Amino acid sequence: MTDQALPKWKRWLESSGDQVIFLKGFFRNMFRGGFEWSEFVRQCYEIGYKSFTLVGTTAFIMGLVLALQLRPTLVDFGAESMLPKTLAVSIIREIGPVITAIICAGKISSGIGAELGSMKVTEQIDAMDISGANPMQYLVVTRILATTLMVPLLTLLGDVLGLLGGFLAINITGNVSLLLYFHKCVGSIDFSDFLPAFIKTIFFGFVIGFIGCYKGYNSNKGTESVGLAANSAVVAASLWIFVIDAIVVQISSILIYH
Repeated sequence: MTDQALPKWKRWLESSGDQVIFLKGFFRNMFRGGFEWSEFVRQCYEIGYKSFTLVGTTAFIMGLVLALQLRPTLVDFGAESMLPKTLAVSIIREIGPVITAIICAGKISSGIGAELGSMKVTEQIDAMDISGANPMQYLVVTRILATTLMVPLLTLLGDVLGLLGGFLAINITGNVSLLLYFHKCVGSIDFSDFLPAFIKTIFFGFVIGFIGCYKGYNSNKGTESVGLAANSAVVAASLWIFVIDAIVVQISSILIYH
């Protein structure tokens, strides 16, 4: 019986088992000697630096639009002075991490899936394995660790640019100094706001790298499988981002806010 003829639940179980085996291989190779530092640094550059323009631009626009949308409502309630605090808490807790992760899922996870998928199709991965190299350590471990490191950093930079966008929006209709604005923003953020948001960005980065590597590394033969690997990587990574976000929010609400 082919995979296509199997019931959906059996295919899902089989895929879940393959992902667990792939995850086990990642951890086993991560602690193995001969770590590819040069490839890890290159992936940090490719994933982090080359994604900063897209993430930064999107975060800046999101902060600007959010401030413009919030201001009329707060003015109606006579709480316009609460705008910097509302912006800071919204961006730091939820909007910054999730929007950055979704952008990275679309750009990074699909890119990794397409890159490894094309290497699978052209049998470059098999050639590495035959030649005595360790494709899991060179291709997978470096990319997953790079996304795990760079997505939180991109989120922090995106948060700052989002707050700058909010500052610009406030000054379109008012006159608030940059020092006063950031003083209000920083003063409204507690450690309990920042820590859960930062922790979930680490999980976001890991999932983005893991899903992209898994889909590309295990893509089928044929040129169409490259596109399928990239597309399925985006869908699966985006879904996992929302699942992780919901779990972290529930846990942090129980441990911190109650």
